[in-house]
Amino acid sequence: MGVQWPLALVSLLVLPLLVAAYVWHNRRRRKQAVRHSSVALIRAAAPKRAGWKRHLPFALVLAALGLLGVAAARPEVAMDVPISDSTIILALDVSGSMCSTDVDPNRLTAATTAVREFVQNQDDETRIGLVVFSGFAQLTVAPTTEREALLRSLDGLTTGRGTAIGAAMLKSVDAIAEIDPEVAPSDPGTGTDAAAAPRARPPGTYAPEIVVLLTDGANTTGVEPIDAAKTAAERGVRVYPIGFGTRNPATMVCTAAQLGGRGFESYGGANPPVSGGGYGGASARSYLVADEGTLREVANLTGGQYFAAADAGRLQDVLRELPRTVATQQRDVEVSVAPLALAAALMLGALWAAGRWSVGS
Repeated sequence: MGVQWPLALVSLLVLPLLVAAYVWHNRRRRKQAVRHSSVALIRAAAPKRAGWKRHLPFALVLAALGLLGVAAARPEVAMDVPISDSTIILALDVSGSMCSTDVDPNRLTAATTAVREFVQNQDDETRIGLVVFSGFAQLTVAPTTEREALLRSLDGLTTGRGTAIGAAMLKSVDAIAEIDPEVAPSDPGTGTDAAAAPRARPPGTYAPEIVVLLTDGANTTGVEPIDAAKTAAERGVRVYPIGFGTRNPATMVCTAAQLGGRGFESYGGANPPVSGGGYGGASARSYLVADEGTLREVANLTGGQYFAAADAGRLQDVLRELPRTVATQQRDVEVSVAPLALAAALMLGALWAAGRWSVGS
């Protein structure tokens, strides 16, 4: 448990002063009391009342003021919250290898269909953002609860050259940093408020936002995935990689729309050619297969989990089960409402006690 505004706790120092003033006031009243020759007569005339009742209203007010001071400090506790109170960033590979037909009708179509189903199955409170990547990564849809913008973007995906897995993770971290002040951007010097450094995240704790990264190949350009994973881990952002496709890529066929209007293309042969910078020749085939070793390491470094999906059915199962895998996320939740409510109750109790056991009743 912690507080957001610790300086507000200084206000609690006034409580001992109030107690001292109360004690001094009572003693002063006793000294100024009128002396009577018959103490027994006064005792007989005074109402029988326990001594503690006379002090109860003050004690209740004092406790209420203490709780108000605690509430002003905005206390918070670390607790698991439902994923519906969180955000999911979908990082989707749209490199040329997604045209492979080892998954019917091709990887990109199957992946898009599965992701559409995943988006539509989330509750209305879950924010989802979309990052697409090939030779570079871009945030296509900022985290939102609006589903139509996401679905339209999925329908308009086009392929490109290269596979920038590391850049996609950094772009996802930046998207999270825009909505979570406790997550620093991948390059703090480029943030909207670089001077306001986020609080350090305790070891073993995570941001409530997660990244689901779907790729069918290996990194070919830009920052290395392991380096990007370390950046994400430092910020408590968990990455859940999904390696999509078989280990035997087939003919690559994409529609004209998936090629961005470049026209219908079909590639065949035992070793399909790859349209992308940074790879080719005898080693080209390895870039058409998910780099499971690296993706597993990314998951381990960030606290996520790796999933393999060789076909469309398995991919849909993975995405369908994912919310259960990360059903809750730990986050700091402000609980100042509780002391405020209790303080109000104590104030009402003090008023009741003062009326019920007022002097002379």
